[in-house]
Amino acid sequence: MPYDYDDQNIFAKILRGEIPSAPVFESEHAIAFPDISPQKKCHILVIPKGPYRCFDHFVQAASDAEQLDFFRTVGAVAKQLGLSEAHGGNGYRLITNSGRDSLQDVPHFHVHLLGGEPVGPLTTS
Repeated sequence: MPYDYDDQNIFAKILRGEIPSAPVFESEHAIAFPDISPQKKCHILVIPKGPYRCFDHFVQAASDAEQLDFFRTVGAVAKQLGLSEAHGGNGYRLITNSGRDSLQDVPHFHVHLLGGEPVGPLTTS
């Protein structure tokens, strides 16, 4: 199935430097920055630098190097922010939305990293 990528989405504009961001971590293939509407004490977005619409698109089209770097970036950010249990933190939650039924707001694959306080139930319904 082909994935249409909208290169005018907000994350594409951030990657091109058209919209400023305050990266907390950057790697060769990914960048992490605070969400502009945080839902928890710590709410970081991690996005790949490549043009991937959603999780399915990312795992089907991104190179092995991009995928490995992306997921290692997520782990590095959790460690850096003191959230990782392996490094003395109390844990965190990762959320990614993929497609219309998930209410994916930005058509660029991304992970929400939430922590710094209890995050509550997984869903309310």
